[in-house]
Amino acid sequence: MNTLIILVLLLLGAYFVAVLENWISKGRFQLGAPLFAAVAFLGRESFIPRKPDQLFYEVGPVLLLLSAILAAAVIPLTPDLIITDLATGALFINAALVYVLVALLMAGWGPDGAYSMIGGWRFLGQLIAYAMLIVMPITAVAMRAESLLTTQIVVSQAELWNIVYQPLGFVLFFIASMALAFLPPFDMMIAKGELAGGVESEYSGMRLAIFRLGRLVLIITLAAATVVFYLGGWQGLPGIGLPPWAWSAIKILLVTAAMLLIGRYIPRIREAHLLSWCWIFGIPLALLNIFIVGVLVLEFP
Repeated sequence: MNTLIILVLLLLGAYFVAVLENWISKGRFQLGAPLFAAVAFLGRESFIPRKPDQLFYEVGPVLLLLSAILAAAVIPLTPDLIITDLATGALFINAALVYVLVALLMAGWGPDGAYSMIGGWRFLGQLIAYAMLIVMPITAVAMRAESLLTTQIVVSQAELWNIVYQPLGFVLFFIASMALAFLPPFDMMIAKGELAGGVESEYSGMRLAIFRLGRLVLIITLAAATVVFYLGGWQGLPGIGLPPWAWSAIKILLVTAAMLLIGRYIPRIREAHLLSWCWIFGIPLALLNIFIVGVLVLEFP
């Protein structure tokens, strides 16, 4: 039952992301726009490139969607609303999201097109930049909770949310999440002005619909992970008697809105610059965050 509920909520969340993204990019709030776009995709003929690698071409969009759903499987929305509470849940999220890279490389290589291939390799360069900024903040979060259980991580924030306890880790994880979801200014693998859509340039019809749905679900999954790791999960503010699911929903939607809005005001970053900045500044800051959290855990258990 929990599996069905969470899948439905992921679809609703993806719909919200599509509405908000359309509003931000076009300046018009159209609640039915994603539905009309989906119908248009499904009614449009799917064109297949002349010499594709058929397996990679077909599997890429599906794998992107599956990796986002797998990561969501260990994210609790309430104490009881979770698909599976793995003992290594926090690391499972990172492991599942690694397949986003595999999916985009498949989508870039499979069509045998120049623009799509460049987009796929750009994402590989981007992954090398932000990969450690996903794992290292999660390590600090687990240190405080003394557990990799995502439910225990939420419980550990009962007195103080991690966004206050380790703000540096939150900033690094938030930036890395935007890069993983290839949101602006980290959308070099799509770059419509340069690559005519990049990794999605050779897709159309149903395949393009699945690819874009996977990206929308990925955004909502990363927002939910941010809420669990840093914003107290289902726990609310004192004096406001909302149910746990409502607190999770509000926080996830706010984080999603922030992820979509912030990048719109920052110029697109080249993958070489991102790689340089992440390795020169990001990783040392992530290590500093682990050190600070370690000292706090030892001195103020």
